[in-house]
Amino acid sequence: MYFYKILVQLKNKTLKHYYLFLVIILFNSCQYFEKQVPSEKELLQKELKSINWKEVDEFPSVVDCEKIEDKTQRQQCFFEVLTQLIQEKLSIDTLSVLYPELDTIEVKVTVFPNATMQFEPQFPKDSVTYDKIKIDSILKARLVDFPKINPAIKRGIPVKTQFILPVILKVE
Repeated sequence: MYFYKILVQLKNKTLKHYYLFLVIILFNSCQYFEKQVPSEKELLQKELKSINWKEVDEFPSVVDCEKIEDKTQRQQCFFEVLTQLIQEKLSIDTLSVLYPELDTIEVKVTVFPNATMQFEPQFPKDSVTYDKIKIDSILKARLVDFPKINPAIKRGIPVKTQFILPVILKVE
């Protein structure tokens, strides 16, 4: 009987220690559940900082290039097709007659989200030998009726893109 009392006391002490240990663990673990949830503004700022605004997910494209899987090859295909179309449209014009020394012109192409395009000739800053207004008007008159262009895509949304294409006017 005496032995039984000792066992019960020992058990009660062990149980007390066990309960005390559980209570301490519970109080300490509560701090792990009280983490602050970031605000919408913080999450938005973090997401905006993670986006590379200088690159698009998909470059503009034409139907002929859509079947190409590789992103770089599809981009190259688009540039080649567009350059060839511009060269064809400008080859039937008086641009090479007006400016026989002009063999290549750089054209700034802007593709808008609604799939429309705008073309601007690019000239060296110190260039005064060309009538920029005349060349610009020739470009605007000739560079129309292009096939359907799919705009660039950034995070699933069509976006505006700009690039400069060197267009060869004199093919020898």
